[in-house]
Amino acid sequence: MTLIPFAQIDAFANQPFEGNQACVMTLDAFYPDDLLQKIAAENNVAETAFIVAAGDGVWSLRWFTPGTEVPLCGHATLAAAHYLYAHAGYGGDRIRFETMQSGTLTVCREPDGRLAMDFPATKVSEIPVSDAMVGAVGARPMAAFEGGYLALLFEHADTIIGLDPDVAAIGSLGGARLEPGCVGCLAPGGPDGADVTSRFFAPGVKIPEDPATGSWHCMVAPLMAPRLDKRSLDCFQAFPGRGAWIGAEAAGSRVILRGHSVTVIEGTFRL
Repeated sequence: MTLIPFAQIDAFANQPFEGNQACVMTLDAFYPDDLLQKIAAENNVAETAFIVAAGDGVWSLRWFTPGTEVPLCGHATLAAAHYLYAHAGYGGDRIRFETMQSGTLTVCREPDGRLAMDFPATKVSEIPVSDAMVGAVGARPMAAFEGGYLALLFEHADTIIGLDPDVAAIGSLGGARLEPGCVGCLAPGGPDGADVTSRFFAPGVKIPEDPATGSWHCMVAPLMAPRLDKRSLDCFQAFPGRGAWIGAEAAGSRVILRGHSVTVIEGTFRL
């Protein structure tokens, strides 16, 4: 029997039951892809982060949803860094994660206790609003954009919070440049002084709605920072019963994402 250290962490959260759930598992080496996928399906949270030590302050990192491996995941990267600092005894100022599809990602500790992640910004271009988009989300946006995902911009944050989308229809949206079935809806403003309020639906990767999505905010920051004339944004990702606060700073070709995390379960995965 193989015993694997395991933690379930609420990322982009100040206390339990906020943010987004991620499992973090440290391995001596990556298992075959089909076994990693089975483990992620067994964990049955939005993302499982698998990390392998690769040198002083360096780890290899891969992310799996219950249904597929993904090229970039913000909340599980934040959870992995939290795990290394809080549970694995790492004391350095900076962590470097080497990834297969998103290059080198760095995470550092800030004076206020948040972790700051340096991620690639997503290039965004405007596209026409289609009837299929309107039908899928149940409301007509002011504008639509493509990048890694489909982004639908609305005028009011209350519209975002009140959306009742057709998740099956969202699963059919996509295109040559877009992750199929992954749609973010956003608007300026929001509760408690938020600069931006958003929701993110991802049936294309078997997640009807995601509570806190770092990779989505790599698109939110370059899209909204120039519109609001602010480099650093306090972003609220609305989700029934949870909600998450994500700091998103536009930094040219990069985005700095900031947040807290909380460990809710720690133990051993028996394989």
